[in-house]
Amino acid sequence: MVDGRNMTSVNSISKDLKNAGANWEDSEVIVDNGLVTNLTPKDLPAFNAKMVEEILEGKHEDQTI
Repeated sequence: MVDGRNMTSVNSISKDLKNAGANWEDSEVIVDNGLVTNLTPKDLPAFNAKMVEEILEGKHEDQTI
């Protein structure tokens, strides 16, 4: 499910995501075809703002889920 997806997360699971095929980066929030991920709990305001933006945009053309 994460293979080839651009994602971020807390550092403690970054290796797991990379091993599962994700393109992991150390960023506050990343959006990849409607999948929104954030780095740490302190980033929740940015995550929430991005979630609202994504919901308002609707389904992306290449989105499969």
